[in-house]
Parts: sequence; C-alpha cells; structure tokens
Amino acid sequence: MLYVNRASALHKMGLIVECLQDCDRALAIFSTYAKAWFRRGKANASLGNFEDAIQDLKVSLKMEVSLSGKRQIEDELRIILDQHKLKHSSLYKSNRNESDVTMLDEPDRANMQCVSLPTKGRGMVSRADIPIGSLVHKEDPYAAIILKNCRETNCHFCFNELPMHAVPCESCSIPLYCSSQCQLVSGGKEFGKTPRKVSRHNELPDELEKYISECVSIGVSGPRTEDIAEHRHECQGVHWPAVLPSEVVLAGRVLVKFIEQQKDSSGFSNLLTVLDLCHNFVQLPPDTKLEMHIYSIILLNCLQNSYAPKLPVTGVIISQLVILLSQIRVNSMAIVRMKSLDTKGSLDEHVNALTSSLEQVKVGQAIYLVGSMFNHSCRPNAHAYFLSRTLYVRTTDSVSAGSELELSYGPQVGQWDHKDRQQILRDRYSFSCQCRGCSQLNLSDLCINAYRCAKPGCLGVVPDSTLASYVKQKLPHVSKQVEKVENERISDVAHYAVHKADYHLKPGHCLNCNLYRDLEAACATISKAESSIGRLQDAIASNDVPVEVLSNALKASDILRSTLHPFNKRIAEVEDNVAQAMCLVGEPQAAMDHCKASIKILEKLYDPNHIVIGNELIKLGSIQLQRGNRDAASTTKSTAEIFSRYFGSHALVIFPYLQRLQQEAGCLA
Repeated sequence: MLYVNRASALHKMGLIVECLQDCDRALAIFSTYAKAWFRRGKANASLGNFEDAIQDLKVSLKMEVSLSGKRQIEDELRIILDQHKLKHSSLYKSNRNESDVTMLDEPDRANMQCVSLPTKGRGMVSRADIPIGSLVHKEDPYAAIILKNCRETNCHFCFNELPMHAVPCESCSIPLYCSSQCQLVSGGKEFGKTPRKVSRHNELPDELEKYISECVSIGVSGPRTEDIAEHRHECQGVHWPAVLPSEVVLAGRVLVKFIEQQKDSSGFSNLLTVLDLCHNFVQLPPDTKLEMHIYSIILLNCLQNSYAPKLPVTGVIISQLVILLSQIRVNSMAIVRMKSLDTKGSLDEHVNALTSSLEQVKVGQAIYLVGSMFNHSCRPNAHAYFLSRTLYVRTTDSVSAGSELELSYGPQVGQWDHKDRQQILRDRYSFSCQCRGCSQLNLSDLCINAYRCAKPGCLGVVPDSTLASYVKQKLPHVSKQVEKVENERISDVAHYAVHKADYHLKPGHCLNCNLYRDLEAACATISKAESSIGRLQDAIASNDVPVEVLSNALKASDILRSTLHPFNKRIAEVEDNVAQAMCLVGEPQAAMDHCKASIKILEKLYDPNHIVIGNELIKLGSIQLQRGNRDAASTTKSTAEIFSRYFGSHALVIFPYLQRLQQEAGCLA
C-alpha cells in the first residue's frame, strides 16, 4: 500500500518512471493487488507504452472485486484503447533501459577487416562500399566502470541516469543501480534476490498469466556479461574501488574476467596476448611509470581476498598489470550520455532551456576489443555512440571499398585548432596525428582563432605567430592535397598566401591584401569586450538578464566582430550567448537572428551536416516554434536528417525531445 500510494504521488509530480518502479515493487510483494496494476497501467499510458498499459488494466480488472472499482478500470481502459488507436505504439519505450531497444537495431551492413597500415599500425578497413549512415559495428564491452563523478547520478551497470529510488548493492550498499536487473547482473546471483515463483491465478487467461509472470519475476536480460559478475570481487572489506582511480578499478575488472575465463591458473601469462591491445608505456615519463607500478601492487593486494591462490604478488604479474594499465590508458573509450532536456509541459515554457548548449557528459570508461581497433581522425568518417553499455559505430560519410574507417578520439576540425588538437593527442595517446584534417590546410584551422583584416570589406585572415607557422608548414602541399571546393574556400580568406609564389607570410599581415594589423592592440580591445560578455554569461546562468548587461554585451559583440575574423569561433559562441539572453528577456525574433548568425559561422568551421550543426538547429527550431514560425518544420526536418546520419534509428532514443519537436513543427506546418 505504501508503494502504491507513493506511486500515485510520483505520477502527479510527473515522475512517471519512478511511479512505475514503485508499482513493480508493490507487485513483487503482492502480485494480485488490483490498485498496483491499475496505477501501473496509467503510468505506462503516460509513457506511451499503450500495449503494456492495456495488459496492466486487463489484469487489474480481473483482480478487482468491487463493482465501482471495475467501472473505474473499464473507463480508463476505454480511454487508453482510444489513445492506442490514434497512436499505435511509441518508437521506443521510455521505461525500458536503452539496451532493450533492440527492435530499432538494423543489421551491420559493412564487411570490415582489421589490417596493418603503414603509418598507423592496425586499423579497420572496409571490404565494400558503405553508404552514409550505415551501422558498421556493434559491441558490448569486455569490461566497464562508472566514473567517480557519476557514482551518485548514474547506474553503476548500464550507466543510465538513476531514478529517484535507486537500488543499492545488497552486499556492500555502495554501488547504485537503476533496477534490480542491473543490480543482479552486476553483483551476481550470490548477492541478488531469488526470482519469485508466481502462482497461477484463478480464471486468468494464459496470456495474462504469462504477462504477470514476466512483470513480477526478476529477469536477467540485456547485455551479456558471460555470467561473470563484475562487482562481486569488489565487495570484500574496504570498498577500494571508491578510492582508486577509475582506470585502475577497470584494470581489476579486466583481470578478474580474464581469470574467471581461464580453465586453469597457468594461462595468466597470456593476458596481454588475449587482449591484444597496443600501449604507450615506453613513451611515458618516469613518474607516470612509477605511479603505474605502485597502483599495480595496490590492486594486486586488493584482489587477494578473492583470488589469492590464482593471483600471487610477483614481479611477473606486477609487470603485466603495469602494461595492462598502459593499454587501458590508450585503448579505453569514454561512455558518454547527451545532457538532454527534461521538457515537461509545452515547448514555449522551456524555450530558454532549449537554447542552452547541449553537451556530451562522460559517465563511464570501458574496454572494447574490436572498437579499440578503429584509428583516429580529426575529420572522421564514422561516429561512435552508446546505448547503455553497448558501442555502436555508424558512418557519417560514404566509405569506398579499401578505405579506412576512422573515429574521433576527442578533438575534431572545427572544435579546436591544429595546434591544440595535436597537443592533446600527443599528451593522451602519444602520437602525432597525420589525418587529412591535420596534414592538409583547411579553412577551419585558418579562421577558428584568426583576427580580422583592418581593410573594410576584406575577408582576409590576419594570423598570429602560431597560425602563421601552421600556414607556412601546410602551404607547399595545398594545391596538391586539398580538394577543389576547399581550395576555393581557402582562397577567399588567404588569396595572397595560396596564389602568390613570392609572398612572404608574416604574423599580423592579412593573407588577402597584406595590410598590417597591430595584434597587441587588438588583444587589448578583445580583453575589454570579454568582460562584458562574461557578465552576460553570469546573468544567463542566473536566468536574470538586466537591460544594461545585455546592452553592454551587444556593444562588446560589435567590438569582437570588428576585431576577430568573421569565421572566428568566439563570435559564434557570443552570438549563441546573446540568443539565450534574448530568449530570457522575451525577444524571440532577435534570439532567432543571433542563433542563425551563430549557425552560419559554425557551418564554415565544421560541415553543414555535422552533428554540432544539428544541436544548433534544435535551438533554432525551438525558438521558431515559440514564434509560430512555419520555418520550424523545415529546420526540424534538417535536424532529423543530421541526427539520423549519426545515430540512425536510435536518434529518438538518445534525443527524445527531437520527436516532440518534430510533432509540434508538423502540426504548425
């Protein structure tokens, strides 16, 4: 009764998933409780799971004994049946884990192979032509761990956001799970509840009996873990996984899984060959190597409670653990979630939130044996994303037979300039990137941090010393390597540098007309303008933008536009800030104009079909909807096309509010 009463309150608060979980808790205790089935049916209907809702209400109707109660259930059942006729079944079921949406998966369309490449080592190459948006790979992790900053907010197994009432580990109570299923799979049968045996109910059809059994019993479905409970060895004594770095805990899970898979202890020496992953131990500085040795010894001692006979603390095992840590550092992938918007109510009530930046949040770290074979490119032709723990790789460009499939390890053209991309890749992965985005001169790297020419009407780039050095390095190859369209784009902003053979490139001189600009004075001007932009950002964060702050920020943005190159990314960021501020002060038309200005710049730095542009179009579409602008339908269609390119049929699972934008834009059209 307590669970059902709380479920009713949660439903009224709009916490539908939590309401559903409380109904399940009540039914696990008393499977013939009619009110629990009734409340469950209403919750499923609110989530759009009409088929489940109908079944819930049919069970409730059979269980209910009072005539008034039966009439109430029959009335609710008629309403839901009508809703189901209008809208058959949702494209996805919101109350399920993302990993359960297998019906949306299309089969892998690519025939790939891992080959040895002359400059990159191993990589994944296509054996056939692959069209844009094709799913080329799907894989569950060999081992995975939640990041420390997400231990209180995300499930420790599936990494989805925790509901209001999380399920703790029954042994140590420290890891938190979104459901009993995730707790059972992660902790193993030793700590999990025994599935309930559901007795048959009188006068119930077999179909409803089966449905009740499925709802009340605790099943173990979802990602396969090969019957190895990844958390079990961490439940001994002091909870060391909460203290050690995530990659060290991940190494422990890799090691334990390997040991459990071995038929005898003599195979431990094969650990490194079984994983078959590269590492950068030789390139690491001495202090990092020492740190890895210390952590390896600590980890071995932590595992002694569970695996002392199989895992003696010896120099050989320590040395292999050190290499394993180095392998994890290079090959592990960050499991990310999009920071989505919880838009309850009408869109115009939440338009301010929809104009805020969408970002990827790292929630976990995992080892994918095949996924680690994809090489990096700053201009990738494939995109990796995650549903629960499962890795999906999809092409974002057409890939011809024999071409390499490349992902981005983080930095991309348009996101950072050439120097910053190279630095982060050297620091993190110990290699100097030679992808097409780094080996060729491109418009984005020319303009992303450039200054504007002092000559009115000139679109030329004024480089600082860093950019000038980059251009000198890439110019000898520009006509040979860069495609014709990109050459034309570069010529618009660097005509002298590209076409005048005797041109002497110098910092501070325009690459189009050679006019000099004082960069020291320009930096001082920008610094003053940035203080006003900073105050605007603080005001946006507090949802209160004073008129004076907005006015000063608009003047500052004019100063930036007169000083920085028109395609400089900082101008796009400021335009986005101003768009958010205009929404807050009730000026949607101005917000729409500034949002379009931001998108126009980003399309120069990225590609018009890049996922970043899709995120920006969501903001624009939401503002257009608020104004009743019929362009919202076209904007939302373009957004959906971009998202489908990157996520295929999973787009609406990862971005559920996109479906709502499409529906409202369609009604407007």
